[in-house]
Amino acid sequence: MTRVSPPPRVAVIGANGHGRWHRRVIAPLHAAGRLRLVALVDVRPVEDDPEAPVPPGVGLFTDHRAMLAAARPEVVVICTPPHTHLPIARDALAAGADLLLEKPPVLSLAEHEELTWALAAAGRVAQVGFQALGSAALTALTDALAAGRLGTVTGIATVAAWQRPDAYYARSPWAGRRSLDGRPVLDGALANPLAHAVMQCLAVAEALGGAPPWPVAIEVERYRVRPIEVEDTAVLRVRFRAGPPVLAAVTLAAEEFVPGEVVVTGTAGRAVLEYPTDRLRLPGDVVTRRVPGRRGLLENLLAHRADPAGVPLIAPLGRTAPFTALLDALRAAPEPRLLDGDFIAVVGDGGERVRHLRGVVDVLRRAAERGALPSELAVPWAVPAYRAELAG
Repeated sequence: MTRVSPPPRVAVIGANGHGRWHRRVIAPLHAAGRLRLVALVDVRPVEDDPEAPVPPGVGLFTDHRAMLAAARPEVVVICTPPHTHLPIARDALAAGADLLLEKPPVLSLAEHEELTWALAAAGRVAQVGFQALGSAALTALTDALAAGRLGTVTGIATVAAWQRPDAYYARSPWAGRRSLDGRPVLDGALANPLAHAVMQCLAVAEALGGAPPWPVAIEVERYRVRPIEVEDTAVLRVRFRAGPPVLAAVTLAAEEFVPGEVVVTGTAGRAVLEYPTDRLRLPGDVVTRRVPGRRGLLENLLAHRADPAGVPLIAPLGRTAPFTALLDALRAAPEPRLLDGDFIAVVGDGGERVRHLRGVVDVLRRAAERGALPSELAVPWAVPAYRAELAG
């Protein structure tokens, strides 16, 4: 008689805010018996969510160490501020848990190395919350690259244009901060909300080179439309040991919404991946098509735990090292330029007030099209780029 193993015990640390998204992912898996949600942790009372009701018997905690001792989870989802990830991850690993760690996983290469060693010492694994890496559209794009449909790739770029109101920067003490209590936070567009755009480009570069691409130099222009410590608008150009450069052009101060596009240019054509919606257009396609089949990171982690040799992780910590290297370089960049006056349009009031950078989407699209920085396009509000060489 075959003995059926009980479903893995899962806990969420940081159950409010974006943690509610993770709870919605967990809810159907709990209901189907594929996992057992045993605990939720947050420093504030756990918020109700009709799409993710708290099942009976789930422990509610305000301290993650108390939860780890009492609930003994086998998988821990960590959805706390980025500067708290490393110490919480160490505690969860010491308790014997595997991790689903929100992005960015850590904020420096030193922390990345420390977490890598902690995982090895504990014999555990960490999946990083770059969920767009599970996109079937991304796989279709990289398959097309391997088949030579774009010819020789000459450039990889991304454009993402979002809006964030004043309330976004009042959501927590670390919002919009470069550091807090002496610790790096880096809550800017590149490191946090639009990090997926950068990581998708790195995934394309990885597919071309066969391994995670290591950045050797960056040029970045960073701007802000309100008195925060980090950028809400940026154009970043990255060069690697080998392969084409990557250019990321992003903003949280857009007049119009661009969910997020990755544009890959080759000698035989161009491909456009809209990564949040899994929509793809390859050379020769008449229309943009949606590619179904996105794989969830938590389900993939559970499958990997059951069959480590047969099911690789989608977003293991090691795959994100180039992204962390970019954050490491950005930490030394000067304060973003504050833009005001006629460059800005203000819409709404109170917490819903939004500050738009006039014409920014056109600037970002031109930057992506030409692989250029705003200062190279004679944009009136642009300033010279910060440049840095990276070790390695």
